[in-house]
Amino acid sequence: MSAGLVPAALATVVLTGCSSEGDSDRPQPGASAKGAAKGEAQGAGKGDAAKAAAKGGTVGGAGSPCALPVSFDLAAGWKPKAVKEDKQFGLLKQGPVTLVCEIDAKPAGNIGFLRVWTGGRAGDDPRKALEAFVAEEAKSRDKVAYAQIKAGEYAATEVTYLNTNEFLDAPKKERALAFTTPKGVVVVHLGGLDTEEHEGMLPAYELARKSVHGA
Repeated sequence: MSAGLVPAALATVVLTGCSSEGDSDRPQPGASAKGAAKGEAQGAGKGDAAKAAAKGGTVGGAGSPCALPVSFDLAAGWKPKAVKEDKQFGLLKQGPVTLVCEIDAKPAGNIGFLRVWTGGRAGDDPRKALEAFVAEEAKSRDKVAYAQIKAGEYAATEVTYLNTNEFLDAPKKERALAFTTPKGVVVVHLGGLDTEEHEGMLPAYELARKSVHGA
């Protein structure tokens, strides 16, 4: 599949092989689904990014549901699932990277995913890869800010921004980080149904970021 424009509706169809439409972190018609999912929350507080997430496992290594160039810790309750190629649409690609793993927050009480994308080559500039990724992930965006950080043992670039896509009911916070491994670039993206959900999932994102190491 080309790296060109992927409308939000198409992206939802592409991902049906690895997550149901109702679990998507893209807004769906009607507010009842969101309310029901929040009612199923298993005690995770919303918007409390200061609290560290409890470790519930790892992803990326031998025997993991997702084969990745790196491994990192998962917050308790989060469920990883490999993204398989769709017979009609292929795999979802954004910039130089392709979606390979979705880690679902719903069992832990949030609506959203930590998504892992891989591609490119060893030696690629993670900042450029991340810029290309964001250009396709959020066609309309505001308050974009890049920073140099660490992702475990790797030097990384992180971006935070407001997704102002016309398909959204309101702008929402999103963030992603990118780093280069001997097997290419890894991008880890955290969205969420809305800003409240995004902020509620930040502890899980931080747990993943700090624990990254070679698989």
